[in-house]
Amino acid sequence: MKAVFFEVDITPRVGVGLCGFGPYLNRMSIGVRDPLKARAAAFEADGTRAVIVSCDLIATTREIVERVKLLAGEKTGVPADNIMVHCTHTHSGPNTGGYIGWGNVDEPYLEILPGRLAKACIGAVERLHDAVPAHAVSPCEGVGVNRQYDQDAPPLAECLRDDWRPAKPELTDTTCQVLKFTDAATGRLAGFMAYFGCHPVVCCQTTRYIHGDFAGVAMNLLERENPGSVGLFLQGAQGDVNSCVVHKPEQEALPALDIIAARFAASVRAGLGQARTIKADHLKCSSTIRMFRSKDIPLSRIKELIAAQVAVVHADGASDGAVAMAVVLMTGLRGIAARLEAGEDLSRQAAEVQGIRLGPVAFLGAPFEIMQAIKNDVRAAAKAPIPLVMGLTNGQMGYAPDKTCAAEGGYAADTVPMICGRLPYRNIHQELVEALLDADATLDKDAPRDASTP
Repeated sequence: MKAVFFEVDITPRVGVGLCGFGPYLNRMSIGVRDPLKARAAAFEADGTRAVIVSCDLIATTREIVERVKLLAGEKTGVPADNIMVHCTHTHSGPNTGGYIGWGNVDEPYLEILPGRLAKACIGAVERLHDAVPAHAVSPCEGVGVNRQYDQDAPPLAECLRDDWRPAKPELTDTTCQVLKFTDAATGRLAGFMAYFGCHPVVCCQTTRYIHGDFAGVAMNLLERENPGSVGLFLQGAQGDVNSCVVHKPEQEALPALDIIAARFAASVRAGLGQARTIKADHLKCSSTIRMFRSKDIPLSRIKELIAAQVAVVHADGASDGAVAMAVVLMTGLRGIAARLEAGEDLSRQAAEVQGIRLGPVAFLGAPFEIMQAIKNDVRAAAKAPIPLVMGLTNGQMGYAPDKTCAAEGGYAADTVPMICGRLPYRNIHQELVEALLDADATLDKDAPRDASTP
């Protein structure tokens, strides 16, 4: 097989608004603590080429994704279905994901961004050469906590102890999947990939420095340790998992950022040292547009919800925070109402579900913040020996809540879709599991059996 890695700096200029933590916070950046990068890995086997680009961004819109695929495809000949655009979900970068009010949108940055992401893809494809892949599963504990079913972030002094562990580690990722690629001619490390599911966020709504959160900081650290190599962070199921340090004041959060990043980097570093060669001379890609059903909410109910938000906005003594959230929700609801009044069918929502199979590894991507239970169901039934369920891939469509979270309702299941101008999903847990497993099965059809065992 052939493989190569290439990266492009995508750090915005200082002064752009930062995205995350809430609406209309006016978090205007005041400096670059760590650069943001678009890192691409290109593969070739069986006469097929594929590219995965991982971006230190909160997300991308579908429009950005399509532009990247078009630009990269025109230069390289790689089909759009073989190009995967993935994001790490940093909350200390610009608003690129179409989040209404979640950070000031910088139009000049959005204009040049697709070209930069495409440049990373093109640079990788143009440099393809023989490589030797290897894989390891490395322990990675003391990073994440399940915010939905376990506990909130513990006291800072407690979670920064080396021996800290969440109360229910089984509700988080406790291992990191590491893929290592060595240059066949020189024996040097060409690039690596680290797959782990956790909101990378360490800081809070008052932090104003640009960086890629713990994932971006860790990858930059490992690249400095291995000059000439490029490291991709692949975001897994992070919809209900926070880092153990989040929402702390800036003077506490920034030092903690380096500690959590070092903790994660240590896991990746160990994986690079322990990785064993895998046979990966088979490459196959799959991409389908899947329809996910929405809840049946009538226009009359949407108008009631709009009226409720209007009342919040105009209530005497309403706090800035309450008004800000009401405004973004009201804006999203008005968009839904306008589409319903125009006769648009909102009963189903289209999303690209994409898969890339490289030997025993299946990269399975969808444009959601996926919760752990969904990932666990896919892993349990997948045919690929190493299935990697990747969220925030080829766009963003809010949370994919598991069935328990969806039944309970609330922010992730109901509020966020409407903020984004969409109706809540009816049964996203089952439907997304089925879609990802269908992609996995398609990729497995022609996979040599001797290429399926690590």
